[in-house]
Amino acid sequence: MRTRLLAATLTAFAAVSLAACSSGSGSNGTAAGSPTAPAAATASAPGTPAPGGSTDATGTGAPATAPAAATPTAPAAPVTGTPDGPAPGSAPPGAPDAPATQAPPKPAPPADAGLPAKPGADDAAKVVAALAAIDPAIVGDKPDQAVDRARNQCQAMYQFPKDRAKLIELTDQRFTAPDHPQGFGAEKAGKILDALRATLCPPS
Repeated sequence: MRTRLLAATLTAFAAVSLAACSSGSGSNGTAAGSPTAPAAATASAPGTPAPGGSTDATGTGAPATAPAAATPTAPAAPVTGTPDGPAPGSAPPGAPDAPATQAPPKPAPPADAGLPAKPGADDAAKVVAALAAIDPAIVGDKPDQAVDRARNQCQAMYQFPKDRAKLIELTDQRFTAPDHPQGFGAEKAGKILDALRATLCPPS
């Protein structure tokens, strides 16, 4: 009887010991073979976007490099003119042009320019003698009138110093006589001019 009881006790003890061993080995195997939660949470599959960022070029899941800040560009220099309008400071279309700077006009010569002063008695006598030598009718009985005509002709010679044809025409119109109402002709008119240059009219 005692032998059976001892055998039953040993059998129960062996069963308890076996159960305890089985329980310890299973617990250790689970801890060693199971992946840790933090490792599973941090691992990312290749190509998976990381939280808060985009997938980088290598496909590792790391956040992509943030784009560089845009550099502000300097304002463009103002243009001086555009096809749509005139340049700043220029006159608008249709505005009158600014008056060009011109030289002041040359003052008109005085009315008596080229008119010699009334000659004295001696100079007047020379003029009368020179005219009478061409034709006594040019002086006639009016020597003072001949001198006045000579002075006026000197002024015409001052105004047209190089136009001899015009001077001959004016001389023929100015020196007339009752017998020569149309003048003394071009030949004598030319001689009158030469006589006046020699006696009365200043050199032109």
